Amino acid sequence: MAKLPLHTEFDSISSLSAALSSRALSARELAQSALDAAQAHASLNAFVHIDPELTLAQADRADQRIAAGQAGPLTGIPVAHKDVFVTQGWRTTAASKILANYVSPFDATVVSKLQLAGTVSLGKLNCDEFAMGSGNENSAFGPVLNPWNTRHVPGGSSGGSAAAVAAGLVMAATGTDTGGSVRQPAALCGVSGIKPTYGTVSRYGMIAYGSSLDQAGPIARSALDLVPLLDTISGFDPLDSTSLEYCQQTPNQAGRVQAMFNEHLAQQENAGSNPLAGLRIGVPREFFGEGLATDVAQAIEAALVVFESLGATRVDISLPRTKLSIPTYYVIAPAEASSNLSRYDGVRYGHRAAQYKDLADMTSRSRAEGFGAEVRRRIMVGTYVLSHGYYDAYYLQAQRVRRMIVDDFQHAFNDQCDVIMGPVTPTVAKTIGDNRDDPTADWLADIYTLGISLAGLPALSIPCGFGGPENNLPVGLQVVGNYFTEGQLLAIAHRYQNLTDWHQRTPELA
Repeated sequence: MAKLPLHTEFDSISSLSAALSSRALSARELAQSALDAAQAHASLNAFVHIDPELTLAQADRADQRIAAGQAGPLTGIPVAHKDVFVTQGWRTTAASKILANYVSPFDATVVSKLQLAGTVSLGKLNCDEFAMGSGNENSAFGPVLNPWNTRHVPGGSSGGSAAAVAAGLVMAATGTDTGGSVRQPAALCGVSGIKPTYGTVSRYGMIAYGSSLDQAGPIARSALDLVPLLDTISGFDPLDSTSLEYCQQTPNQAGRVQAMFNEHLAQQENAGSNPLAGLRIGVPREFFGEGLATDVAQAIEAALVVFESLGATRVDISLPRTKLSIPTYYVIAPAEASSNLSRYDGVRYGHRAAQYKDLADMTSRSRAEGFGAEVRRRIMVGTYVLSHGYYDAYYLQAQRVRRMIVDDFQHAFNDQCDVIMGPVTPTVAKTIGDNRDDPTADWLADIYTLGISLAGLPALSIPCGFGGPENNLPVGLQVVGNYFTEGQLLAIAHRYQNLTDWHQRTPELA
């Protein structure tokens, strides 16, 4: 069995940071051990580009900051980035042939913020091509394997990110969530991941799929580890037109996520033996109907019982347009993808066909050769719903239903509950290749996450049990809040993780 990285000996980012600050180990030692482990477990196919020279250079700079007494809570912490964040040095391909060997001249804002915080990047992580997929099978580099059972998918599109964290190859990773692509792989790999409120994390330098839906979020082992990560990458960015000025980092608002987390932890402590007293948990009846596997339902129910033991109250609620979230999303997201991906035309950058007759033929051949089947499928759907004669019937109608979905959530939060809880996915991770004959079957697996993305709400997934035929595949609990309540959600999840050990369990790697 290959040796795991040194950071796996620590139970949290804060404990690892303390060891680095005390010089018990160096960032370079930490980085080298992580690089060795990534190479040893290359069969998981989590990484698509590793450059030891770049990684060790970052580690040396982290050690210099630590020696100078200028280290922060993330200095020297090993991370990696989903291959849709542009990076200097490392290739950025969006797991697509059309961007093969592309190297960006600048870093995405999320990447640069984490670098400024002193993190050490191991490289780029595999994902579904252009973040389109639910199983990480749509990558030009091949599928990522789930560390818990390598016959199964890790979830998508941030499958490489979740698999790398679950396998212990990195302490944390970045992901993107358009319709559930942070929460779903986190659930299927037994780690924690959060999608923040839309607009709180900059999309600058993040390769676009659906611009009104895409949002970056971190993946780590626990809710406690997610706090400094999300706090670091959050904040207003003038380079992103969808970034919210509410999140402007000012002296009064700096560390918004950490401050809210600390505030809610203090409230919990003051509540004594019932730390979550007064918390109303909305449980949507639409999340527990036909299609939800028994093993997943049992794990979610057990988690809800734990929350009730902490003083929370369960409230039955309805999100009546849950089923409509699937057709609504799969009209809006492909429409935006069709527009965003039109820039890959073989002219300016990316793949260009070797043989063609004229400019139109070059563009057509380049896109046909460069894009994978799922990307082509969504581009065609998106182009169709935006075309003359169908725009009103499909795209505008989907936007109207989207508004109704938002209203359903706001009715629940304003009148019935403080947070919403339920499953992330209807089943545990499927076997690789299960839906090969029905490419739209994976779309149905997003039913519990799509509405939240359409509404732009924050939500996270935390491990809450295991299921499957051999009881060795993780189940995730989804915790949803109202806008800008990320700190509260993480505090609630942290309280649950103080009483359970699902997030501490790790797969046995070959």
